[in-house]
Amino acid sequence: MSTIYTHRDANIRKTWALMSVFFIVIIALGWAFRVAYNAPEVLYVAVFISIFMNFASYWWSDKIALAVSGARAVEKSEAPDLYNVVENLSITAGLPIPRVYVIDDPAPNAFATGRDPAHAAVAVTTGLLATLERSELEGVIAHELSHIGNRDILVATVVVVLVGLIALLSDLFLRMSHFGGRRRDSGGGRAHAFLLIAAILLAILSPIIGKLIQLAISRKREFLADASGALLTRYPEGLASALRKISAYGRPMVRANHATAHLFIASPFGAEGFTGFMNRIFSTHPPAEERIKALLGEHRV
Repeated sequence: MSTIYTHRDANIRKTWALMSVFFIVIIALGWAFRVAYNAPEVLYVAVFISIFMNFASYWWSDKIALAVSGARAVEKSEAPDLYNVVENLSITAGLPIPRVYVIDDPAPNAFATGRDPAHAAVAVTTGLLATLERSELEGVIAHELSHIGNRDILVATVVVVLVGLIALLSDLFLRMSHFGGRRRDSGGGRAHAFLLIAAILLAILSPIIGKLIQLAISRKREFLADASGALLTRYPEGLASALRKISAYGRPMVRANHATAHLFIASPFGAEGFTGFMNRIFSTHPPAEERIKALLGEHRV
């Protein structure tokens, strides 16, 4: 039978699996371009970057995610109500009190990040603080604290760095193929052309592989965090009401980013027009309507 504890252990194993897949993808990219250009240094650089970024993604990915989102640290005197909610619910959940950040953005949203409960942070937008009532804010913070307690943030935060770097390196290698394709051509003929085409295809497919890694983060983690948060506050209606308001806003966040989208309680891209439709297809979040029904007991997840 699955429990919060088995879910937590599974997320730790999933983190190591994601790091391993990332390592393999980067090495494959480096090897393909090393062969295509007869440049051993490309493979050495790829190995170094892979090892370094695996290390960095574990230790510093929370800082990167906060910086990308434009979050700023706030003191208790700046946001006393927010701090009180975070402190009270953290004590109730038996968790260390996370660092508190605010994002200057009118779109109501929030996320948690960090490698473990002792190094966690919670960030909320100014729009969330302006839109939600106390009970609704408690529901959102309880949801984010549940992600921390369930170790969801370990997987989700590491993915931010890994997916972003895969996209960056694939773009770099594609630029190499465009500007340096003739420099290394020493008459290898068809074999060289084939390897170069294979390397370019791999560079094109790598961001797709990265996106699949991101989508590997199960949507069930959101349902689990909703359920855990509702148990924490003993008031599921608060989170359900918050989800209604967040989903009703519709417009994207100012600094919406695909690398960090899965961290937020709701998609930072909104849900309007073609872009909204495409983001729902590739979203790691289940529809707000399903989450609300689950919270209010209208169907089982």
